[in-house]
Amino acid sequence: MGRQAWVALYVFTMVLVVVVVDLLFFRHQAWERLAVNVGIVLVFLAFYFRFLKDR
Repeated sequence: MGRQAWVALYVFTMVLVVVVVDLLFFRHQAWERLAVNVGIVLVFLAFYFRFLKDR
């Protein structure tokens, strides 16, 4: 698999996690949902820069 394919799979996984968490836990709370979504994206970015950036 090429680098672009890995990045696309990583982004798809991040989007999937955000959508599932939104639907399961924060369906009717707008601000909590926004905060959790930002937190999830930040965790994915930190993981990417720590472990996957040099691949």
